[in-house]
Amino acid sequence: MHVIRLDLRHVRRFREARFTPAAGLNLITGDNGAGKTSVLEALHLMAYGRSFRGRVRDGLVQSGASELEVFVEWQESGAGAPRLRKAGLRHSGQAWTGRLDGEPVAQLGELCAALAVVSFEPGSHALITGGGESRRRYLDWGLFHVEHEFMPLWRRYTRALKQRNALLKGRARDAQLDAWDHELAEAGEPLSRHRAGYLDALAPRFVALAHALAPALGARTLDYAPGWRHDELSLLDALLLARDRDLAAGFTSVGPHRADWRIGFVTIPGRDALSRGQAKLAALAALLAQAEHHAAARGEWPVIALDDLASELDRSHQRRVLEHLLAGGAQVVITGTDAPPALAGLGAAVARFHVEHDQIRPLEPAE
Repeated sequence: MHVIRLDLRHVRRFREARFTPAAGLNLITGDNGAGKTSVLEALHLMAYGRSFRGRVRDGLVQSGASELEVFVEWQESGAGAPRLRKAGLRHSGQAWTGRLDGEPVAQLGELCAALAVVSFEPGSHALITGGGESRRRYLDWGLFHVEHEFMPLWRRYTRALKQRNALLKGRARDAQLDAWDHELAEAGEPLSRHRAGYLDALAPRFVALAHALAPALGARTLDYAPGWRHDELSLLDALLLARDRDLAAGFTSVGPHRADWRIGFVTIPGRDALSRGQAKLAALAALLAQAEHHAAARGEWPVIALDDLASELDRSHQRRVLEHLLAGGAQVVITGTDAPPALAGLGAAVARFHVEHDQIRPLEPAE
């Protein structure tokens, strides 16, 4: 999978700009604040429905504009014949419209499941040290792309959870809650099994990558916690036992929406003991493991976006990551104020771009 065209309109400081990356390694340079990261944000928005720096309404729409627009054209190969795909998104921060391959989409998840982008950026350590929501999104994004049964289950569970929470807030009777407990359980049990199976499939790749990037961490397992005591109770029984507590609180306290996962280390007691640098390397290993798994399952790598690579990784880690990605044939987009030191002597062609005056300008190859 590689992007051949990205158009931005009213995205942060860009009034209108176009980015035409090469299939391999791409470098976007520019001064601080020039808009390099905004290019990667636009790609991330199409793949996740949000920026990695927050919600669309939190400054992603250019000041003075009513909405942003992003258009992406990309080439897929996978196991079949090459295929050209297109997607467009218009977003005001409150409402959105989208199109995929010329047809309107009813769910933002349809866009997110079409274009696969894995992003590593200065806030990526939160995947390891932050709250459980980011780790659930990590699992769900991967499953959207490799397991076709997962998205309908996720939607069914999300709808049922919303209905049950509304009934809890309204102090509904047991008979009403019984029906939604059954619906949550029927969707939630298989949803949880998919997540657990996906994490098990990621674990060997993660452990190998973590050992290569940060052997001192001693990462050895990825452990899934489904959001209820599944070894003792079915989800239906757990919901029933928690009902009085849920009625008092006004929300559902058990289930896959409370799921999480953690890394098991040989010597470190847990993620709270990690330094920021260690958390970054652990997050990078998790993201690269996900990209590898996607490539194995779909027959092609996702697009890899590495924001401000030189400030996030030292030269030796930069080189290891880039060699690994290029050996697999991934399209890689890197940003930085200057070229990362690891590019010197890498032996790979680099398409270079410079952001200045709200434009993304291709540069001639370096001599």
